Amino acid sequence: MAPHIAKKRTAITLGAIVLVGVSGAGAAFASSDDDASDTAITGSDLTMATEAALAETGGGRVTETEVGDEESMYEVEVTLADGSQVDVQLDENFQVVGTEEDREDGDGA
Repeated sequence: MAPHIAKKRTAITLGAIVLVGVSGAGAAFASSDDDASDTAITGSDLTMATEAALAETGGGRVTETEVGDEESMYEVEVTLADGSQVDVQLDENFQVVGTEEDREDGDGA
């Protein structure tokens, strides 16, 4: 094999190792973030979850959603006009099973 080809293969291999190493570090970092593993609600489920959550809160703006929350099938975070946030927990039939106000210190009220 020609020397210049061997150098290119070595550079490509080292580049791949560095990329894998960086990706692995990113994955480890992401797994430490609670929001990294959240799966957003999509499609018609999003429409139904949004309607149920906004009916429960009396309005507001949906700012985050999650399927398979640790507390319920669906979680919808609603930001109200005063800036406060409410997490609305929904079952698989989009029925409200609980609500929790999100406080800025991260603890629910």
